[in-house]
Amino acid sequence: MKQVWVDADACPVVIKEILFKAANRTQTQVTLVANHAMRIPASKWVDFRQVTQGFDVADNWIVKECQKGDLVVTQDIPLASEVIAKGALALNPRGELYTESNIRARLNMRDFMETLRSSGIQTGGPDAFNQKDRQAFANQLDKWLAKNKAK
Repeated sequence: MKQVWVDADACPVVIKEILFKAANRTQTQVTLVANHAMRIPASKWVDFRQVTQGFDVADNWIVKECQKGDLVVTQDIPLASEVIAKGALALNPRGELYTESNIRARLNMRDFMETLRSSGIQTGGPDAFNQKDRQAFANQLDKWLAKNKAK
């Protein structure tokens, strides 16, 4: 059965709460992966895996464990690229679905912005997380859940 994997280290609390409710409502397994302890609700549909500290340890664990058709929630564009290559889907907390057709451009932009920052150019950060972002995420999650529960 398809499931949801969450790159939980940087996932906003409000997104986790949406995922917890959806897991129980639809009886879909949601597994959070992080390198630090976190609280999750008592539910047979929500699981937590704590991995060791280290660069990309949680990301590598998710890539290893996810299966074709699973959904991975992440802001990490390289992780999204890896799970897409494996046949999973990737959704960021702002509701943007990463696909084979858009991930290359997202990786290129990420690398370009990183180059600017390393050159000392101030690029600013993302806009504050807002209600529109939460709604976009919930809508994309619901689409995935409906598609995968219909099978």
